[in-house]
Amino acid sequence: MAISVLDVRDTFAAPRVRVPALVAVAGTTATVGTATAQTAKRRLPMTVASAGVIGVLEAVGLMSLALTHLDGLFSAANRPAGWIAATVLLVLAAWIVLAAGSGAALIDAAGRKLFLGVAYAELILVAMLLVVATALPVPVPGSLPLPLLGLLALAVPVGKLLLANAPTAQQWVAAGPRTRVRRADPVKAHRALATVTLGVIGLSLTAIAVLAPVQTSGPNAPASVYSQH
Repeated sequence: MAISVLDVRDTFAAPRVRVPALVAVAGTTATVGTATAQTAKRRLPMTVASAGVIGVLEAVGLMSLALTHLDGLFSAANRPAGWIAATVLLVLAAWIVLAAGSGAALIDAAGRKLFLGVAYAELILVAMLLVVATALPVPVPGSLPLPLLGLLALAVPVGKLLLANAPTAQQWVAAGPRTRVRRADPVKAHRALATVTLGVIGLSLTAIAVLAPVQTSGPNAPASVYSQH
């Protein structure tokens, strides 16, 4: 028998049971969902993308320059000494790797210190080359005057510094790298298909070698790189 108002209420109404654990789990789920939504909404800023592309293109340009000009420089009659050539090759290789790596690190939001350091080093290098070109008779590529050529060379590191120091780039790096969804290995997921594909490729190459052998003599024989004297 109910002896108070509270007892009467509890007698006719269903008991109210609070489960703190469920509330906590729901709140945690909502928090995780919000974080996932915020992570999914992160988009690469234009400044970061432009800076990273400049770094990668700079590395490609340096590589093409090395492949087209260093061969003639080292094979000339008045070629530099061996230690100078080795130093130039090491500096150029490090420059290519750092230019591309710093751009990729900035796009990945891993940091921008390396990117800024490479840009500052390029500024110092271009300034030193301008001083040397002004004091010594150094051949200038093309018909461009030396001041205009120096400004064009300075535009690359200055542009990199402006893009990397933009507020959107700083916020991008401060937020940290984006979370990556781990995907299953396609070879493990489709092992049978990979095995069949590998077998078909092997059989095709074997059939080509058997049905169309390379002629070693005659007018259609390929030229050999070795010749007997």
